[in-house]
Amino acid sequence: MASKRSTSALIAGALLLAPLMMLASGHSRAAEPAVAIPPPAVDATAPAGGSQTVVLAGGCFWGMQAVYEHTKGVTLAVSGYSGGSKETAHYQMVGTERTGHAESVSVTYDPRQITLGKILQIYFSVAHNPTELNYQGPDSGTSYRSAIFYANDEQKKVAAAYIEQLDQTHAFNAPIVTKLEPLSGFYPAEDYHQDFAVVHPTYPYIVFNDLPKVENLKRMFPDYYRDTPVTVLASNKPTQ
Repeated sequence: MASKRSTSALIAGALLLAPLMMLASGHSRAAEPAVAIPPPAVDATAPAGGSQTVVLAGGCFWGMQAVYEHTKGVTLAVSGYSGGSKETAHYQMVGTERTGHAESVSVTYDPRQITLGKILQIYFSVAHNPTELNYQGPDSGTSYRSAIFYANDEQKKVAAAYIEQLDQTHAFNAPIVTKLEPLSGFYPAEDYHQDFAVVHPTYPYIVFNDLPKVENLKRMFPDYYRDTPVTVLASNKPTQ
């Protein structure tokens, strides 16, 4: 069973016990190092106006969400589930690895500030390791697979061209295993999963696996890093 799921009870209400549990289970493995890669040769056409959304999966959604919450141009990053039905889009059910879902992040962004190509460059470079099949760091199972859930033909074209480009130039030491899957639905995860790295920055899993990703974003993409994250919690606050 994946390490994060084995501590689901702690996630909900006993975070103070987490350090001993994580260390006793050997969950001190650090995040994979970031990889410097070129930007995509093919990018999306800038729309006349309005925001765009792409759904990405690459291991635990806590870290993926944290990266994009700190990315300039992103207006909202929501943790959730894609690849299965609405009825099975629940954390414990997804953990059975029989729902077809992947832990995913819906990334809404302003294309006047950041392109789809740059979103994907960050995804492949610092948000996860695209050469790991059905696992990321200490977590394993198809719900942790690397996948881009494309909403339209342009997203599919840009993503496919970029994967081919990175493989042909041997940007990584192994082939990219990221799957391109049509987006059939995105279902937000439970409230306690949202903004997890922001709310619980000292949680051992976050310290070992996810904060390094945010630091890599800051180091490798300084022009696209923002110190104050855009959060789901803030977006849901009623206006005064």
